[in-house]
Amino acid sequence: MSTRSTAVLLVTTWAFTVCFAVWMMFGIIGIPIREQLGLTAFEFSLLTATPVLSGALFRLPLGIWTDRFGGRRLMLVLLLGCAAPVWLSAYATVLWQFLLLGLALGLVGASFAVGTPYVTRFFPRERRGFAMGFFGAGTAGAALKEGLIYQP
Repeated sequence: MSTRSTAVLLVTTWAFTVCFAVWMMFGIIGIPIREQLGLTAFEFSLLTATPVLSGALFRLPLGIWTDRFGGRRLMLVLLLGCAAPVWLSAYATVLWQFLLLGLALGLVGASFAVGTPYVTRFFPRERRGFAMGFFGAGTAGAALKEGLIYQP
């Protein structure tokens, strides 16, 4: 494994961890939001499902754009582009605002479609399984976030 491939794997996995934590954010902070806004079960389900659904819808286009523009650029755009919705979520006060933010934050849920082909290009065929397994560990972002953000 070269130094460059190791660096790409580590940095991209870190970025994916951040993206995954942001993507699942409403799953954790949704509980206090539900209590604060008095959401029904349906409204709460909609709040937590919105980022997941929009992330699923954007996987195909982001995968195509990764092949066209490059994974490094696209991952950077995802991270920078979703910083504003994360910041704005601190100021949201009604359900429709949270739902709009959830649509935007869903984009980072599609970061798997960006990071996977990007990381794969730096590894020979016999090492790609290791690289994908390591990169996939970025899904731990949800668990890390839960421990850092939600304190009942």
